[in-house]
Amino acid sequence: MIELFKLISLPQTQKIRKIIKIIEALEYECLAAPGDTLVPDLPLSCDAFYLQGLLKHITEQYPDDEEIAAAVESYTAELQLGRAAGDDCRAVCNKIRHALYRHSGIQPSEWDLIAPGTRYGMQPVVQDSRQKAAECAAVTRPYYSGLYVYAEDIRAPFNLGSIFRTAEAFGVEKLFVSQDCVSPDQPRAQRSAMGCTGFLPWERTHLERLPADIPVFALETGGMPITSFPFPQQGVVLVGSEELGLSAEALKRASAGVVSIPMKGVKASLNVAVAFGILMQCWTASLQ
Repeated sequence: MIELFKLISLPQTQKIRKIIKIIEALEYECLAAPGDTLVPDLPLSCDAFYLQGLLKHITEQYPDDEEIAAAVESYTAELQLGRAAGDDCRAVCNKIRHALYRHSGIQPSEWDLIAPGTRYGMQPVVQDSRQKAAECAAVTRPYYSGLYVYAEDIRAPFNLGSIFRTAEAFGVEKLFVSQDCVSPDQPRAQRSAMGCTGFLPWERTHLERLPADIPVFALETGGMPITSFPFPQQGVVLVGSEELGLSAEALKRASAGVVSIPMKGVKASLNVAVAFGILMQCWTASLQ
């Protein structure tokens, strides 16, 4: 944690960005804190003195903002009562953070604003994302029965997270990842997935263990154009790595064919997550 006097002396834009990050982290820690008692060593490694100084400086920066003034007053009162965490503090931090976004002109990332149930929501953090996914999917999540995805050796966390997000949005029932795929629990994968690893069930498995009673097809170059491909009502689509595409074993497993996206550009290449999004739109549009 940057020392308070150093933080205050930073150039304005840099300072506000750092304050926003501190408030964001504090907002997150409000959920993880075991109780309401303020202890010297918070997960943020800042004590009541630091927080009070930070809040005071925020009000000095924006003296005419009544929303900031009210939020800071509320949080200061919590600190004086010996509380720095809990739902009330989380809500106050959220108000301060978004007021700072408004003043600074900084655009928050969309994952800072969406999917509140996974990062800023009222439910405690669940460490086992597969357990959480099973629980959420069984109760609240609509999906197309029998639509599966197998991601083979996706190495970039952002790509895998994007595949999760797209698969969940289009109603995939379950996503399988290969043994050499980056972990969906990797922080950058979690960031681009926007919490979808907590709602879309997933499993790390081998090709030979995919469901045997439904068609398997592949998204790869050199196949049938996506506009004429006979998509199955249920099936598994295989999506390959960024550098090498699908393995020979995976292509051999694709008994229902290979589908490709026709392209006209000089590069004639798409990011794997983008190509997967195009495929899912066509597949779900074909369902009856």
